[in-house]
Amino acid sequence: MLASGRHGTLYIGVTNDLARRVHEHRMGVTPGFTSRYGVTRLVWYETYDRAIDAIDREKSLKKWRRDWKVRLIEEFNPDWSDLYGTHAGWTGL
Repeated sequence: MLASGRHGTLYIGVTNDLARRVHEHRMGVTPGFTSRYGVTRLVWYETYDRAIDAIDREKSLKKWRRDWKVRLIEEFNPDWSDLYGTHAGWTGL
């Protein structure tokens, strides 16, 4: 989940390469929602072995109320720190 800042605009997506995808959002590679609203801070993530499980979770989260998403972020990342580059195995894009 990306955010524009603490309690800012949220974006939920799924990818097979989190480091690459976050980098693309940060660089504004594709015009759209995240570039329009400055949503570049990685504040929460989960990893899955199977793509279908990640897609199912994404669909579920997108139906959640905003306050539930905020609670999920704050349980994982209470300071809303940018987690970009902290995932084990990232190459430091």
